[in-house]
Amino acid sequence: MSIRIVRLGTPRAPGEGLRIGTVRRPPRGVPKTEFAAQDWYDVWYPNLAPSADTMKLGQEAQATQEPAQWNAFARKYKSEMAEADASRSLDLLAALSHSAALAVGCYCEDESRCHRSLLRGLLAERGADIAD
Repeated sequence: MSIRIVRLGTPRAPGEGLRIGTVRRPPRGVPKTEFAAQDWYDVWYPNLAPSADTMKLGQEAQATQEPAQWNAFARKYKSEMAEADASRSLDLLAALSHSAALAVGCYCEDESRCHRSLLRGLLAERGADIAD
């Protein structure tokens, strides 16, 4: 079993398991009853999404491609994930990755400029079994 880091809205991989949306907002224009059927997510878990202010930093970093802006976003997001509730959530997902198939993700096209790349690293630091 393992955890996959995915782009929400893309087709699911065989055996992917439960898909968790670590996003601030649900997908626009999609009825809640269709989230899972359209491969968005099975469970919405904004606890691991960047805060609204941090998300703005990330969007600016994506738009400008400036390393300094990306680094500022990464520092702020990692700081948020070090808070007690988020840290416990990361610990839980890392532990579950050894006995259950699951996926976490975001909408961003480019993982390298998305919080999910940072989430991948945070989960790896906690010993998560991460699928390629």
